Amino acid sequence: MPTLHKYYYNQKDIPQREQMILNGFEIIKAHPLFGSIAGNIYFRAKQILNNGGACAVDEKGNIYINVTTSHTPEEWAYCMAHSLLHLAFGHFDKDNMPSTTIGEKGLKLWNKACDIYISRFLADIRFGNSIVADPSSEYKIKLNNEHKIYEHLVFLDDTDSPGKYGTATEETIDMIGLEHPITYKNGEANRFATAFYNSINNSVSNAVSTAGGHNWKSEKETPIKKAAEWFLAHYPLLGGIAAGFKIIEDIDFCRTHEIHIAAIDSVAGEIYCNPTANLSTEEWRFVLGHEYLHAGLMHHKRCLGRDRYLWNIACDYCVNGWLSDMEIGVMPADVLFDKDLKSLSAETIYDRIIKEIKKYIKLNTLRGYGKGDIMVNPVPSFSGLTSAGKGISLDEFFKNALREGLDFHTTNNRGYLPIGLVEEIRALTSPPIPWDVELGKWFDYRFPPIEKHHSYARPSRRQSSSPDIPRPRYIMQDKDVEDRTFAVVVDTSGSVSTTQLGLSLGAIVSYANSKDVRYIRIVFCDADAYDQGYMTPDELAGRVKVAGRGGTILQPAIDLIENAKDFPTNGPILIITDGMIENRLHVHRDHAFLLPKGNRLPFKPKGDVFYFK
Repeated sequence: MPTLHKYYYNQKDIPQREQMILNGFEIIKAHPLFGSIAGNIYFRAKQILNNGGACAVDEKGNIYINVTTSHTPEEWAYCMAHSLLHLAFGHFDKDNMPSTTIGEKGLKLWNKACDIYISRFLADIRFGNSIVADPSSEYKIKLNNEHKIYEHLVFLDDTDSPGKYGTATEETIDMIGLEHPITYKNGEANRFATAFYNSINNSVSNAVSTAGGHNWKSEKETPIKKAAEWFLAHYPLLGGIAAGFKIIEDIDFCRTHEIHIAAIDSVAGEIYCNPTANLSTEEWRFVLGHEYLHAGLMHHKRCLGRDRYLWNIACDYCVNGWLSDMEIGVMPADVLFDKDLKSLSAETIYDRIIKEIKKYIKLNTLRGYGKGDIMVNPVPSFSGLTSAGKGISLDEFFKNALREGLDFHTTNNRGYLPIGLVEEIRALTSPPIPWDVELGKWFDYRFPPIEKHHSYARPSRRQSSSPDIPRPRYIMQDKDVEDRTFAVVVDTSGSVSTTQLGLSLGAIVSYANSKDVRYIRIVFCDADAYDQGYMTPDELAGRVKVAGRGGTILQPAIDLIENAKDFPTNGPILIITDGMIENRLHVHRDHAFLLPKGNRLPFKPKGDVFYFK
């Protein structure tokens, strides 16, 4: 903490100007960033600051205050913080100063560049009241690096008013002793910079912890809490997500719910850790990173009808592979990890797992045998956002936290990230393409615009300027239109609602009209197939009747279309179903499925799948 050397000890003896300085010093002491930076603040007469300057600082950490100038406490706090930041940012350090800062001119330009940088820094954190103008109104470059600012000033040869943005006078620099920069021996470091760095870490950790509803400082430090604090202070990719989760170390809860190491309830905003797992802090970093990625990538919502435990195992393989590449913590013993699977997505890994169910069903997650560490809370509440972020949905919280964390992580080069993880985050945080737009692209590819031909059979209107010259008309030839058709297999069992059928068929009719498709082959199917023949798009609307006969077998409908002699061999097939069909469906034609969102097919489809709401 800075030390103020004052000369008045009785409150009644303190002049008004000095009292303003003391009040400003109290603001400095109370601030989490500046209160821990050492320094000595002295009251000095105006002669030291050349008639009118507020304060100056030397390389030893001494700050000299001009007691003959009048400022408010907020302005004095600004001046003191400005001087302290010269020390904390290493502006006196020889290794930090540009090699071109030679002579009086170079030192003045360096001081001016540092003043500009600090003034913008204090404006960004909204500290105190500035006594100088905003440099961004004069310089249109980014003012976030003093070295780049210095290069810009050298380029402009800006030698006028070297102290314009400092705390001394416009003609006087506020850094005393720049001509003798500081050098450090091996093992030595800038003590002001170290204190400032620690203040930033503590401030960020406390602020983010408070936003997430944590109060770790009043609790006992455990390896689990140390691991969680590490994400808040040092790993921006997952720090935002970590702030929204409450860490619960409860032996009884873990015993009741059979949690061997850890589990996560993304909806409740809680991570349950078993303190008896006997893991080190580094191992807990890996475990918490594992759970944070489960939440951020929304694995709890992407199951979509898959076997939940096998889906959990697939996600574990995927996440552990990424954590291994990112070198977050130490991987505990016996966790799921396979080098052959670490570059694959969770969906791809799941498709491999279901081919060897007997092998993978016996594996353990972090929760234990037979239990997935992705817990599902039936109550749609998210307590992690109750104190901050009201009105934000759970999905939006995870997307925003991951997107902003990724941007900060990559911009500041905070460590290696696997390309698969980056691509998945980008995909999750990008707005999804509406299903009807994707279906429209499917139609665009299969039904390109028809080329119109010249025809004199139906002549166009003759031009008035040349009535004797016949003009052809552009028409579509019948042979081009005849083959423009497709088939629709409609699952009319009771499990597909009329609303769902109407929504999907409405989109199909709309695109058929826009693509000049005159006829559509319709086959209704529940327990049996019912060929409705060809219908115009307008006839199709309102012709679907839900049969409600129970189970659905679609293979007869597919066979009927593929064997029909009056259906083109290259005609595509659209299949509307809820996914509750046979486990094998053989379709040899170009095809696509339309399913209600949240449902899935019991097999891996070869054609496109569109999920409608």
